[in-house]
Amino acid sequence: MKKSKLRTSVLRLLLSAINYYEIQKGGAGYVATEEDVLSVIQKEAKQRRDSITEYEKAERQDLADKEKKELEILQTFLPEQMPEDKIQKIVEQTISEIGAVSIQDMGKVMGELNGKLKGKADMGMISNLVRQKLAL
Repeated sequence: MKKSKLRTSVLRLLLSAINYYEIQKGGAGYVATEEDVLSVIQKEAKQRRDSITEYEKAERQDLADKEKKELEILQTFLPEQMPEDKIQKIVEQTISEIGAVSIQDMGKVMGELNGKLKGKADMGMISNLVRQKLAL
């Protein structure tokens, strides 16, 4: 029963976030696309991950556990994430295709990767991988 209440709470919060997104994007007549909804869910999941990190730093395991449970619920609505080794191969391939050699090329690489991997992987992690590869 308790899990059901938490799930209901997370779904209400998610609906509210989607409605807010629609209002910000185009007013009352705007209807979010599937891509918009995925973007909102990813944003909410990222907020949960950030909160978990902060709560664990502050030694508030009770709050971190609550955020983890909410994150689990949100992740059920996201597509399965690509494995990290496959992401690394795509990052390396994209860097060589573009001919990126320094950190100044990061914007070009990220723009290309955003099109290839959006929704399939955490863009923050991808950004860190690109930064590491270009710093070598």
